[in-house]
Amino acid sequence: MDKEEKLENQMMDAALFMLKALADGSRLTLLRILNEGELSVGEMAERLNLGEPTVSHHLVRLREAGLVTLRMAGTQRFYRVNATGLAKFKALANEIEKLPPVETPVVSDDRWIDTLDWDDADKQVLKEYTSNGKIKRLPTKQKKFLIILRWLATLFKPDTMYTESEVNTILKAVYEFDYVSLRRDLISMGYLRRERGGGKYWLAPAEDAPAD
Repeated sequence: MDKEEKLENQMMDAALFMLKALADGSRLTLLRILNEGELSVGEMAERLNLGEPTVSHHLVRLREAGLVTLRMAGTQRFYRVNATGLAKFKALANEIEKLPPVETPVVSDDRWIDTLDWDDADKQVLKEYTSNGKIKRLPTKQKKFLIILRWLATLFKPDTMYTESEVNTILKAVYEFDYVSLRRDLISMGYLRRERGGGKYWLAPAEDAPAD
């Protein structure tokens, strides 16, 4: 497969993933109202006349597709449209008639996972949510999501300072849809540290890292 064919297949995968995320009336409505501004889960539930768990489920799908971003404020979760992800979806939609037919999926090489000194259950989570070293989608369950964050932390070297741009580059290489939120999650969950003002980032010392 040449470089152009590989790029076309990646576009197809991204388009299918986003279209599946939007194949629901409630999710389309959520995207529309979030385009007006940031809202909490409770505010969205009230506007759509849905339960908060239902709204949260829809938001997970939209976030997996890179169409919305999450901001934590204490125990409150606030969402807004991810302008970058939405622009990407629009660009893919404009090119959809040029995309190639669906081909046989590429088999993921999971040998790198087997080399990790992790228990089998955690390795299985990585195999479920990654393909060839990249994240396919984000887990909806917190326990599995923390395993993904723990793996992402291994991409950073100890005793090394990173700029925000460098952190973004590392995360974008494995999950381009919403790497900014992943950066924030790594910090909020204690895997990465950030100096006041956000100038420098570094891996949390092993003794301070979250417990498995």
